[in-house]
Amino acid sequence: MGATVDGFDPGSVPEGRVLPAFAIIGWRWISRNPAVAIAPVLVPFIFLYFLRLISPASYFPLEVVGAMLFTTQNVGSWVLGDSATWRIQMALQDLFVASPLGKVRYLIGVAFSNLIPAAPALILLGAVLEFTLPSAPPWYAWPVLVGAITVLWVLFSAIGIAISSRVTSQREIWPVGSLTFTILGMLSPLYYPLSRLPPLWQDVARFLPATYAALLAQGVFGLTPAPFPTLAVYGGLLLISATIGTVVALRLYRWQGR
Repeated sequence: MGATVDGFDPGSVPEGRVLPAFAIIGWRWISRNPAVAIAPVLVPFIFLYFLRLISPASYFPLEVVGAMLFTTQNVGSWVLGDSATWRIQMALQDLFVASPLGKVRYLIGVAFSNLIPAAPALILLGAVLEFTLPSAPPWYAWPVLVGAITVLWVLFSAIGIAISSRVTSQREIWPVGSLTFTILGMLSPLYYPLSRLPPLWQDVARFLPATYAALLAQGVFGLTPAPFPTLAVYGGLLLISATIGTVVALRLYRWQGR
Protein backbone atom coordinates (compact mmCIF):
# COMPACT_ATOMS: atom_id res chain seq x y z
CA MET A 1 0.00 0.00 0.00
CA GLY A 2 1.61 3.29 -1.07
CA ALA A 3 1.93 6.25 1.23
CA THR A 4 -0.74 8.88 0.83
CA VAL A 5 -0.63 12.64 1.02
CA ASP A 6 -3.93 14.23 2.06
CA GLY A 7 -5.70 11.11 0.88
CA PHE A 8 -3.89 11.00 -2.49
CA ASP A 9 -1.91 7.90 -3.39
CA PRO A 10 0.80 8.67 -6.00
CA GLY A 11 0.86 5.01 -6.95
CA SER A 12 -2.73 5.24 -8.13
CA VAL A 13 -1.90 7.64 -10.98
CA PRO A 14 -2.73 5.98 -14.34
CA GLU A 15 0.23 4.93 -16.46
CA GLY A 16 0.68 5.56 -20.18
CA ARG A 17 -0.62 9.11 -20.42
CA VAL A 18 2.71 10.94 -20.65
CA LEU A 19 2.97 11.03 -24.45
CA PRO A 20 -0.65 12.08 -25.09
CA ALA A 21 -0.34 14.87 -22.51
CA PHE A 22 2.90 16.22 -23.94
CA ALA A 23 1.58 15.74 -27.49
CA ILE A 24 -1.20 18.18 -26.63
CA ILE A 25 1.45 20.68 -25.48
CA GLY A 26 3.30 20.33 -28.80
CA TRP A 27 0.13 20.59 -30.86
CA ARG A 28 -1.21 23.63 -28.99
CA TRP A 29 2.13 25.34 -29.60
CA ILE A 30 1.58 24.93 -33.34
CA SER A 31 -2.14 25.72 -33.29
CA ARG A 32 -1.60 28.99 -31.43
CA ASN A 33 1.38 30.04 -33.53
CA PRO A 34 1.65 28.36 -36.97
CA ALA A 35 5.05 29.99 -37.49
CA VAL A 36 6.41 27.38 -35.09
CA ALA A 37 5.91 24.74 -37.79
CA ILE A 38 7.23 27.00 -40.56
CA ALA A 39 10.56 27.88 -38.93
CA PRO A 40 11.91 24.29 -38.85
CA VAL A 41 11.15 24.06 -42.59
CA LEU A 42 12.74 27.38 -43.53
CA VAL A 43 16.10 26.89 -41.79
CA PRO A 44 17.18 23.68 -43.57
CA PHE A 45 15.72 24.87 -46.89
CA ILE A 46 17.77 28.08 -46.71
CA PHE A 47 20.88 25.93 -46.24
CA LEU A 48 19.83 23.69 -49.12
CA TYR A 49 19.16 26.64 -51.42
CA PHE A 50 22.64 28.09 -51.07
CA LEU A 51 24.33 24.69 -51.08
CA ARG A 52 22.53 23.93 -54.32
CA LEU A 53 24.05 27.08 -55.82
CA ILE A 54 27.64 26.48 -54.74
CA SER A 55 28.01 22.69 -54.62
CA PRO A 56 27.82 19.98 -57.32
CA ALA A 57 24.27 18.88 -58.16
CA SER A 58 25.19 15.28 -57.33
CA TYR A 59 25.55 16.29 -53.66
CA PHE A 60 21.97 17.54 -53.34
CA PRO A 61 20.33 14.27 -52.12
CA LEU A 62 23.15 13.91 -49.57
CA GLU A 63 22.49 17.46 -48.40
CA VAL A 64 18.77 16.70 -48.01
CA VAL A 65 19.63 13.76 -45.75
CA GLY A 66 21.85 16.12 -43.77
CA ALA A 67 19.01 18.62 -43.47
CA MET A 68 16.80 15.90 -41.95
CA LEU A 69 19.46 15.01 -39.39
CA PHE A 70 20.15 18.68 -38.65
CA THR A 71 16.43 19.30 -38.08
CA THR A 72 16.34 16.39 -35.65
CA GLN A 73 19.33 17.79 -33.82
CA ASN A 74 17.58 21.13 -33.40
CA VAL A 75 14.88 19.40 -31.36
CA GLY A 76 17.49 19.18 -28.61
CA SER A 77 17.79 22.95 -28.57
CA TRP A 78 14.02 23.31 -28.24
CA VAL A 79 13.99 20.76 -25.41
CA LEU A 80 16.64 22.84 -23.68
CA GLY A 81 14.55 25.99 -24.04
CA ASP A 82 11.30 24.44 -22.84
CA SER A 83 12.69 22.56 -19.87
CA ALA A 84 14.81 25.51 -18.73
CA THR A 85 11.86 27.90 -19.00
CA TRP A 86 9.56 25.53 -17.13
CA ARG A 87 12.15 25.15 -14.37
CA ILE A 88 13.35 28.74 -14.00
CA GLN A 89 10.36 30.88 -14.90
CA MET A 90 7.37 28.67 -14.14
CA ALA A 91 8.80 26.38 -11.44
CA LEU A 92 6.99 23.44 -13.09
CA GLN A 93 9.88 21.03 -12.60
CA ASP A 94 9.22 21.04 -8.84
CA LEU A 95 5.74 19.75 -9.62
CA PHE A 96 7.08 17.01 -11.88
CA VAL A 97 9.71 16.00 -9.30
CA ALA A 98 6.97 15.58 -6.69
CA SER A 99 4.87 13.50 -9.11
CA PRO A 100 5.33 9.82 -10.05
CA LEU A 101 6.53 10.91 -13.51
CA GLY A 102 10.30 10.41 -13.12
CA LYS A 103 13.04 12.16 -15.06
CA VAL A 104 13.24 9.64 -17.93
CA ARG A 105 9.51 9.83 -18.68
CA TYR A 106 9.72 13.60 -18.33
CA LEU A 107 12.56 13.66 -20.88
CA ILE A 108 10.57 11.52 -23.32
CA GLY A 109 7.51 13.73 -22.87
CA VAL A 110 9.35 17.00 -23.49
CA ALA A 111 11.24 15.47 -26.43
CA PHE A 112 8.00 14.18 -27.97
CA SER A 113 6.24 17.52 -27.60
CA ASN A 114 9.10 19.19 -29.48
CA LEU A 115 9.23 16.51 -32.16
CA ILE A 116 5.73 17.47 -33.28
CA PRO A 117 6.72 20.93 -34.63
CA ALA A 118 9.70 19.32 -36.39
CA ALA A 119 7.58 16.59 -38.02
CA PRO A 120 6.31 18.70 -40.97
CA ALA A 121 9.90 19.63 -41.90
CA LEU A 122 11.04 16.00 -41.70
CA ILE A 123 8.12 14.80 -43.82
CA LEU A 124 8.67 17.50 -46.45
CA LEU A 125 12.41 16.84 -46.59
CA GLY A 126 11.69 13.12 -46.91
CA ALA A 127 9.48 13.84 -49.93
CA VAL A 128 12.22 15.98 -51.50
CA LEU A 129 14.73 13.20 -50.92
CA GLU A 130 12.46 10.63 -52.58
CA PHE A 131 12.17 12.76 -55.73
CA THR A 132 15.87 13.68 -55.95
CA LEU A 133 17.52 10.30 -55.37
CA PRO A 134 19.50 9.24 -58.43
CA SER A 135 18.18 5.67 -58.17
CA ALA A 136 15.70 3.63 -56.15
CA PRO A 137 17.18 2.81 -52.72
CA PRO A 138 17.07 -0.69 -51.19
CA TRP A 139 14.00 -1.57 -49.12
CA TYR A 140 15.84 -1.09 -45.82
CA ALA A 141 17.10 2.44 -46.57
CA TRP A 142 14.07 4.33 -45.23
CA PRO A 143 13.76 2.26 -42.01
CA VAL A 144 17.48 2.81 -41.36
CA LEU A 145 17.08 6.57 -41.87
CA VAL A 146 14.09 6.65 -39.50
CA GLY A 147 16.12 4.66 -36.97
CA ALA A 148 19.06 7.06 -37.21
CA ILE A 149 16.72 10.02 -36.76
CA THR A 150 15.15 8.37 -33.71
CA VAL A 151 18.54 7.72 -32.10
CA LEU A 152 19.65 11.32 -32.64
CA TRP A 153 16.30 12.60 -31.36
CA VAL A 154 16.76 10.76 -28.06
CA LEU A 155 20.42 11.70 -27.76
CA PHE A 156 20.10 15.42 -28.45
CA SER A 157 16.96 15.69 -26.35
CA ALA A 158 18.93 14.19 -23.46
CA ILE A 159 21.76 16.66 -24.07
CA GLY A 160 19.29 19.53 -24.20
CA ILE A 161 17.58 18.60 -20.95
CA ALA A 162 20.93 18.05 -19.21
CA ILE A 163 22.16 21.50 -20.22
CA SER A 164 18.82 23.04 -19.23
CA SER A 165 19.28 21.84 -15.66
CA ARG A 166 22.58 23.72 -15.45
CA VAL A 167 21.31 27.01 -16.88
CA THR A 168 20.70 29.54 -14.13
CA SER A 169 18.85 32.34 -15.92
CA GLN A 170 16.57 32.97 -18.88
CA ARG A 171 19.28 35.00 -20.61
CA GLU A 172 21.55 31.97 -20.85
CA ILE A 173 19.08 29.72 -22.66
CA TRP A 174 19.41 31.08 -26.20
CA PRO A 175 23.21 31.61 -26.40
CA VAL A 176 24.11 28.37 -24.64
CA GLY A 177 21.68 26.32 -26.72
CA SER A 178 22.62 27.94 -30.02
CA LEU A 179 26.35 27.57 -29.38
CA THR A 180 26.12 23.94 -28.29
CA PHE A 181 23.93 22.58 -31.07
CA THR A 182 25.44 24.71 -33.84
CA ILE A 183 28.92 23.44 -33.01
CA LEU A 184 27.74 19.83 -32.82
CA GLY A 185 25.92 20.22 -36.13
CA MET A 186 28.76 21.88 -37.99
CA LEU A 187 31.45 19.47 -36.78
CA SER A 188 29.51 16.47 -38.08
CA PRO A 189 29.51 15.83 -41.87
CA LEU A 190 25.76 16.29 -42.29
CA TYR A 191 25.73 18.41 -45.46
CA TYR A 192 28.86 17.02 -47.10
CA PRO A 193 30.88 13.77 -47.32
CA LEU A 194 33.31 13.11 -44.48
CA SER A 195 36.10 12.75 -47.05
CA ARG A 196 35.79 16.44 -47.95
CA LEU A 197 37.01 17.51 -44.51
CA PRO A 198 40.67 18.08 -43.58
CA PRO A 199 42.23 15.01 -41.88
CA LEU A 200 42.30 16.59 -38.41
CA TRP A 201 38.64 17.63 -38.68
CA GLN A 202 37.76 14.10 -39.81
CA ASP A 203 39.37 12.71 -36.66
CA VAL A 204 37.36 15.09 -34.47
CA ALA A 205 34.13 14.31 -36.32
CA ARG A 206 34.54 10.58 -35.68
CA PHE A 207 33.94 11.17 -31.96
CA LEU A 208 30.43 12.51 -32.65
CA PRO A 209 27.37 10.23 -32.95
CA ALA A 210 25.81 12.43 -35.66
CA THR A 211 28.80 11.58 -37.89
CA TYR A 212 27.87 7.90 -37.87
CA ALA A 213 24.19 8.72 -38.39
CA ALA A 214 25.19 10.71 -41.49
CA LEU A 215 27.58 8.03 -42.79
CA LEU A 216 24.97 5.32 -42.24
CA ALA A 217 22.16 7.25 -43.93
CA GLN A 218 24.38 8.33 -46.82
CA GLY A 219 25.58 4.77 -47.27
CA VAL A 220 22.21 2.99 -47.31
CA PHE A 221 20.91 5.40 -49.94
CA GLY A 222 24.02 4.90 -52.05
CA LEU A 223 25.07 8.55 -51.80
CA THR A 224 28.49 7.62 -50.41
CA PRO A 225 28.63 3.91 -51.32
CA ALA A 226 29.88 1.54 -48.63
CA PRO A 227 29.77 -2.26 -48.30
CA PHE A 228 27.21 -3.79 -45.95
CA PRO A 229 29.78 -4.73 -43.24
CA THR A 230 30.93 -1.09 -43.14
CA LEU A 231 27.33 0.09 -42.81
CA ALA A 232 26.86 -2.36 -39.94
CA VAL A 233 29.92 -0.86 -38.25
CA TYR A 234 28.50 2.64 -38.70
CA GLY A 235 25.21 1.50 -37.16
CA GLY A 236 26.98 -0.11 -34.22
CA LEU A 237 29.14 2.94 -33.58
CA LEU A 238 26.06 5.17 -33.77
CA LEU A 239 24.24 3.09 -31.14
CA ILE A 240 27.29 2.82 -28.87
CA SER A 241 28.24 6.50 -29.01
CA ALA A 242 24.62 7.66 -28.68
CA THR A 243 24.05 5.36 -25.70
CA ILE A 244 27.17 6.65 -23.97
CA GLY A 245 26.19 10.25 -24.70
CA THR A 246 22.64 9.73 -23.43
CA VAL A 247 23.80 8.04 -20.21
CA VAL A 248 26.33 10.81 -19.54
CA ALA A 249 23.71 13.48 -20.23
CA LEU A 250 21.21 11.88 -17.85
CA ARG A 251 23.87 11.65 -15.15
CA LEU A 252 24.62 15.35 -15.56
CA TYR A 253 20.92 16.20 -15.46
CA ARG A 254 19.83 17.75 -12.16
CA TRP A 255 16.36 16.41 -11.57
CA GLN A 256 15.85 17.73 -8.06
CA GLY A 257 16.53 21.27 -6.99
CA ARG A 258 16.66 24.51 -8.96
